[in-house]
Amino acid sequence: MQNLSPRHVMTEESLRLGVESGWYSTKVSGTFVSGPHSTEADCLRRILEINPPPVVKKRVAG
Repeated sequence: MQNLSPRHVMTEESLRLGVESGWYSTKVSGTFVSGPHSTEADCLRRILEINPPPVVKKRVAG
């Protein structure tokens, strides 16, 4: 399981990095995982696709 977070890359930084400006999902190390996304919401949706929350199993009384 990866700990991903959204990060906005503005035009000035995008030119320096050689990427398009927009929203990117990134690892804690700063490595881009997906993007660019047009909005933070789109980026967060992609993060949930890549790294879905854990499924909590219900305990059966017995």
